[in-house]
Amino acid sequence: MDTFVIEGGARLSGRLQVDGSKNAALPLMAASLLADEELVLRNIPDLSDVRSMKALLGQLGVDQVEAQDGSWKTQVGDPTLCHAQYDVVSTMRASICVLGPLVARRHYARVSMPGGCAFGHRPIDLHLRGLEALGARIRLENGDIIAEADRLKGGTIFMGGPFGSTVTGTANIMSAAVLAEGTTVIESAACEPEIVDLANLLKAMGANIEGAGSPRLVIEGVDSLSGADHSVMPDRIVAGTWAVAAAATNGEIVLDRFPWDSLLAMVDVLKQVGVRVERLDDGPECAREATVRITSERHLRPAVITTQPHPGFPTDLQAQFMTLLCLAEGNSVITEKIYPERFMHVAELARMGGLFTRQGPTVVVQGVKSLIGAPVMASDLRASACLVIAGLAAQGTTTINRVYHLDRGYVRMEERLAQLGASIRRVSNTPASSAAKTNDSAPEIEILTPPTSSAKLVKSDR
Repeated sequence: MDTFVIEGGARLSGRLQVDGSKNAALPLMAASLLADEELVLRNIPDLSDVRSMKALLGQLGVDQVEAQDGSWKTQVGDPTLCHAQYDVVSTMRASICVLGPLVARRHYARVSMPGGCAFGHRPIDLHLRGLEALGARIRLENGDIIAEADRLKGGTIFMGGPFGSTVTGTANIMSAAVLAEGTTVIESAACEPEIVDLANLLKAMGANIEGAGSPRLVIEGVDSLSGADHSVMPDRIVAGTWAVAAAATNGEIVLDRFPWDSLLAMVDVLKQVGVRVERLDDGPECAREATVRITSERHLRPAVITTQPHPGFPTDLQAQFMTLLCLAEGNSVITEKIYPERFMHVAELARMGGLFTRQGPTVVVQGVKSLIGAPVMASDLRASACLVIAGLAAQGTTTINRVYHLDRGYVRMEERLAQLGASIRRVSNTPASSAAKTNDSAPEIEILTPPTSSAKLVKSDR
């Protein structure tokens, strides 16, 4: 497995363009199953999760053409293939996004049960309950979810769970409902901008959707969808990661295609901490994208952060901000309301000199003068990013093992950071003959044992 070696202390400076959003791209790609005509998606990021989705769609009969400019053209070639098999699904939870489109368009889907994440189980009962409410017949067989329906029927579906609405569940049910007969109402729908991006694509394909970005979606089903040409929104978590990296290293970077309207909660916290976020364009305050300059002299103030569903502070930036608050002058408090166990990075940051007290879903971060380089182990995608930021800001050398997690969500992260002046290099510990398998096949997840009786036994999934 590859390792990052970072010599800390370099001040990041330069300019980057924010890549397309992974969390938006995956359900957008799954939507290619809904129409027979050509679909063009632009600004697709070159990530291992995206490559896994491409492999899965190929397994489901989707012909694909990739261009060097990041665009991806697709058209269904064989609509009889309906089995999303374990070998691909096990590497990526977002594989579940093909379930709704398959049963809506092909009336049959067989999808291997997805696994959980290193920071806790994320099962899929709301996906299955939603499809059942649309008339799908669902059973579990040999670790596979089987869903069948002659044609889905519109219905009213409540998508709220104990930790908020489910984003992938909302995407799945919305993608199924666009081809259902009649009207579907999704109550307590996820409001995340990735859902809005998916709704925009589906509407460009001919779907009738109202309320995207609000807790209630109203969908009038249509008989068929056509092709479309759509650009994937910029990745708000990648943008936030670059902003925190600049702040933690006393840096100054300019970010193009910064998803301003999607990151208002994060920008607010940065300003509270003492980081300067400056708009360089003349667009409106509600602009979807902007050019911003992030600057910091690292005289950082403590903060209180509580992760929440959008438009609240994103859980996927919690770990990165924990690194930043290690360097603040005072005590900060972080409460995780989405994934209460998402604190595996705490022990690794403590190895670098961070001081923490945890009580349940809350961690008190005691600021220190500096972090110290050390060998650390990445546990999941965002925890990996937080350790990279810690290594950039630390004194001495940091070695981060298992960085294949980063390849799931950041396009060639070490190259981007090197462009900004970081001293970072990737060291491969894998023989050349098997190197090609490492990033794509090694999952960051643990596999759940599927229930033996009813699909309704599975718990909620954010």
